[in-house]
This record gives sequence, structure tokens and C-alpha cells, in this order.
Amino acid sequence: MPLAKALELAQEYDLDLVEVAANARPPVCKLMDYGKFKYESAMKAREARKNQAHTVIKEMKLRPKIDPHDYDTKKGHVVRFLKQGDKVKITIMFRGREQSRPELGYRLLQRLADDVQDLGFVESNPKQDGRNMIMVLGPHKKKTEAMAEAREAQAARKAERQQQGNEAPAEERAEA
Repeated sequence: MPLAKALELAQEYDLDLVEVAANARPPVCKLMDYGKFKYESAMKAREARKNQAHTVIKEMKLRPKIDPHDYDTKKGHVVRFLKQGDKVKITIMFRGREQSRPELGYRLLQRLADDVQDLGFVESNPKQDGRNMIMVLGPHKKKTEAMAEAREAQAARKAERQQQGNEAPAEERAEA
């Protein structure tokens, strides 16, 4: 169709003539509401960004001579981070004479990895870095899956609370 006729047709329908394939022979154009098209594509991009997950590395610092209760607390934090789909960098800090016994730190990191193996895996094995020994744990679940599960659990809790809230007034009315 000649360009003049296409422009006339676009004006008649109160639409825009948009070139969609400039390199094609002949060039391909489309009649559309360009403002609406830009708005919808921006909304799609926004939705995609909302569902996108950002990889976060959480850090947990330990000492080789850690108390059992402190170890359990730190392990609980690591478990929570892995359940949320985040990676965890575990650092063992050696001070003074502890530096001559790196195997203590290695055993502690292995113990922690064994304790959380159902939630995550060892992404980088323990390695000595000056006064510190570092290991990275990665989650089995992707961040998006963990976020979806958290949203479902939150919706279930909300529905349960609403159901409990609806049952209480009915019992009160029965008593009255």
C-alpha cells in the first residue's frame, strides 16, 4: 500500500502508523495506538522486573572455638538464609595461636555443611585466606521458587486467620 494511503487510513481510524520491520523489503508498518503500545510494554517490563530475583550473598562469621549454643544460633541463621534462596558465605576468623590449627576451622565448616545439606550445597570448598577460612553455601531452591513458596504460605496464613475470625462471631451469636 502506498505511504500516503496508509497515513490517510491511520488518520481515518485515529491510530498511528508504526514501522515494525524497517529492514524488510518492502518495509512493514502497522496501524496501532502507539501510546497504548508503549504503556503496555512498560507495564510488562515492570512486571518482569518485579518477579526477577536478586542474588544476595549473606555472610556468617564464626570462630574455631565456638560454644555449642552459639553454633546452633548461627546454624539457624544459615538455615533461614538458605530457605529464603540466598547464598551464604561462612567465614571462620582465626586469631593468634588458632592460626596454627586450620583443621579446626575446616572441621567446623564441614560439620555446618553436613547439618544444612538438605537445604543447600557447598558451592566453594573451604579455603584459607590469610587469617580467615571461607566457604560458600548455595541453596537447592532458586530465589524465585523460595519467594513463591513464601507468598503461598503467607496467603494460607491470612486465609486461616480470616476463617478463624469469621468463626468466632458465629459462636458468640449462638450463645446470645
